[in-house]
Amino acid sequence: MSASPKLLFGYNPPAAQRGLETVNPRTFTTDLQGVLDVMAPNVNSIWLGDHLMNAERFRLEAWTVLTWIAARYPTPMLGTFVLAQSFRYPPLLAKMVATLQFLSEGRYIFGYGAGWDKPEYDAYGYPYPSARKRIEELDDAIRVIKALWTQSPATYKGTHYEVADAYCEPRPDPIPPLMLGGDGEKYMLRVVAEHADWWLSLFRRPEILEHKLSVLAQHCKDVGRDMSEIKKCVPIRVFLDRDRAAAKNRAGKNLDKEHPDFAGDPAELRDYIAQLKAAGFDKVLFLMAGFPDTADLKLLVDEVLPHFA
Repeated sequence: MSASPKLLFGYNPPAAQRGLETVNPRTFTTDLQGVLDVMAPNVNSIWLGDHLMNAERFRLEAWTVLTWIAARYPTPMLGTFVLAQSFRYPPLLAKMVATLQFLSEGRYIFGYGAGWDKPEYDAYGYPYPSARKRIEELDDAIRVIKALWTQSPATYKGTHYEVADAYCEPRPDPIPPLMLGGDGEKYMLRVVAEHADWWLSLFRRPEILEHKLSVLAQHCKDVGRDMSEIKKCVPIRVFLDRDRAAAKNRAGKNLDKEHPDFAGDPAELRDYIAQLKAAGFDKVLFLMAGFPDTADLKLLVDEVLPHFA
């Protein structure tokens, strides 16, 4: 009997104030480097979220920050959590990804999604069609991007995007794994079943995650695909402290949400991760609340991750 696959871990540092951490724009670059110095040697991948603005206003653009990280940390894989399809014209994005894949020596994971934050779209002047149309555009975007990565020159004419005798050289080698984010049961998970190498869930309670996995399994069956071909990644927001009560006190109202964050000590986090692994997830993506302090990161690295080595 073969051993179960090793669980992978990723880290999503802040590029903005997002309701978890204390972000000081004046010290942000130094603070970011401080947390990455701890995490980059100890996780498989580093991830950046893709938004243009938020309520607190301070936010850096994801792709630019990711290239900054790529140049400074040569070991971990690099991912986007996830790029909103509408924000970058897909043929241009294909070229951007190919360039980063070349410069990073093949370390990029192509995290992609249909976008969801309407106020952000409205503020920046992007059209915000229905969820179904945004997912249709995502499907078409994936097809034109793959054409540019596999044909030279590439010609593709879809419903929303097209290219004609277009070159994307150097084509990415290897082609980045495609991680699709989103869990709409009727349309989005169908696109995941058709195209994705990885699926990134949303922040959900464990029982909801198990239900979403069952829906994805049915879509895979419908399109004639073995679900085991798709790796599953789950993000978790973590308040970690050696003192369980202190962790819960720090989390405060974050524990009252429909899909509450994790708050507890290292032993509880190990149990929670084991539950996710048993449900069928292959990768855990951490959003840690202690930034810019690194005490919670060191607890994670010293007392949680070694149990899954």
